[in-house]
Amino acid sequence: MTHRLPVLVIMATVVLDAMGIGLILPVMPDLIQEVTGGDLGAAAIWGGILSTVFAFMQFLCGPLLGNLSDRFGRRPVLLVSLVVMSADYVLLALAQNIWILVFGRIVAGITAATYATAMAYMADISKPEEKARAFGLVGAGIGIGFVLGPAMGGILAQFGTRAPFWAAAALAGGNALLGWFVLKETVTATNRRLFQWRRANPLGALAAVNHLPAMTKLLVVFFLYQVASAVYPAIWAYFVTERFAFDESMIGLSLSAYGLSYAIVQAALIAPTVTWLGNRYTVILGLTLEVVALIYLGVISSSLLLFIGIPVAALASVGMPALKAIMSRRVADDAQGELQGLSSSLTSLAHILSPLVMTQCFAYFSADHAIFYLPGAPFLLAAVLMVLSLLVFLKSRRGT
Repeated sequence: MTHRLPVLVIMATVVLDAMGIGLILPVMPDLIQEVTGGDLGAAAIWGGILSTVFAFMQFLCGPLLGNLSDRFGRRPVLLVSLVVMSADYVLLALAQNIWILVFGRIVAGITAATYATAMAYMADISKPEEKARAFGLVGAGIGIGFVLGPAMGGILAQFGTRAPFWAAAALAGGNALLGWFVLKETVTATNRRLFQWRRANPLGALAAVNHLPAMTKLLVVFFLYQVASAVYPAIWAYFVTERFAFDESMIGLSLSAYGLSYAIVQAALIAPTVTWLGNRYTVILGLTLEVVALIYLGVISSSLLLFIGIPVAALASVGMPALKAIMSRRVADDAQGELQGLSSSLTSLAHILSPLVMTQCFAYFSADHAIFYLPGAPFLLAAVLMVLSLLVFLKSRRGT
């Protein structure tokens, strides 16, 4: 792959961004209980609300930022988002009630354009046959960030529930500074296009699905996958606290174990798997492994079994870069930002719905009044959705 320095910069960008997110995950159960005075089940529900408002703002702004990056460039969209994100983490560090946390997550949802912009950037500089590998590298960067972020968050939590937010603010600010000096623009006269509001609003972006009949089933697969996989960030910290009595350090360790496994899979296994199986069968393999991993996590009762199952759950991630590669190769070069904006909107819509459902499911099946005690019930619900995603993909026509 050419453009080695920009690739390294984008990798550093997503690593630092993922670190900022992963830093705060271990403290969220205690922080929410601290500002609300409720129990763990109530904290999980509030956590679902915070995730939902974050995703809702991403849903509203994802197509806007994607189209802005098609018109004005990836670099300015990325840098402005990171500067505002850094300020937002400072606000969250100072929050004394749940409504400030809600407002902070609204702002964070507006500015969280780094992932979609990074994906569009990688699409810009990659040849068609390199796209799956390029998207896998972005995934690897995210995995590395989730190795370092939760581990640091667990350590920083020893200094209070606010310490990880200050660290996240510093990381986002440092990321913006790095991008200012070394990130080069990839939108040129050949792939720049005029900004149009009808393309930039989320409903307009979703309506565009009707004009892409070859993409419809793939987008359904993508959406169902996102709804199912959102169970991990929605309930992980609450699930391991309830099921295995993990503290902040152990929550961070478990997330880091997943992040390390995920990074290895994305960096080392995507390219050979796609070369061996092709994009289509790689997607089928990934979705099948997702079903197995979700059912496994739903029924286990031992922390040892949890850590044994984490590499299997990470291995299942081989399918998503291949699916994104199939989707990316079906649109024109000047619409890569729009595709990433549409993908971002679908992801955000999934993350609007999933946390509300998954956290309510967790709260019910971990409560004393439940029909039976099963904190892993949300994983089983996600497995059903992943089966539906696999069935739709099997009915889709082959991508080339």
